[in-house]
Amino acid sequence: MVLSKGSMAMFADASDQMKVEEVRDRFLDHTYDLIIAEGWKHEGYPKIVIVREQFGEIPVSPEGLLAVVSDKPVDLSVPLFGLDDVVGVAALIMKQFPRSTSRAEQGLET
Repeated sequence: MVLSKGSMAMFADASDQMKVEEVRDRFLDHTYDLIIAEGWKHEGYPKIVIVREQFGEIPVSPEGLLAVVSDKPVDLSVPLFGLDDVVGVAALIMKQFPRSTSRAEQGLET
């Protein structure tokens, strides 16, 4: 467990690989707009792959591939960002997953 003023994170071993939906449903509520998870590269979830040596060194499902981050040339039909292009990657994430309007902004909460 990691604890600081106003924050807490807990780590636990899982006997089986959980699906992202299972993690979301078990640990999060509806207030989250975006979940960023490491792994699940073989699944069809939207993903941004970091390539250090060559694409294909680790099997990656092309389904859901949004972009590649690398300092190597990659011949794919998705955007390629340099390893230091944090602003570009953030802009892509914000474009692909725009922030949803909160319930309060919709006038559903008082």
